[in-house]
Amino acid sequence: MVKGVSRQVIVIHTPDPKLFEQAIFILRDDAVGEGITDELLLKEAQRLIHSPESPGRKHKLFLYGAVWAAGGSLLTGLVWLLTVLV
Repeated sequence: MVKGVSRQVIVIHTPDPKLFEQAIFILRDDAVGEGITDELLLKEAQRLIHSPESPGRKHKLFLYGAVWAAGGSLLTGLVWLLTVLV
């Protein structure tokens, strides 16, 4: 049983319910304020649903790993080259 909790939510029904029937967004307490309309909140929720990538660090993390892999490959190549020449 939950007591004293009141949250505002946005429920978006998917047009193609093969996997998901609906998405539920729970709004932060400070999200509803001056200049933020219901239409703006709905557009943002739909944009998040239809975006190819979810927001977050996934793209940055992939790039970070690729840079370290390239650096390790370069270092390994240099060590191998030094052992062959010496």
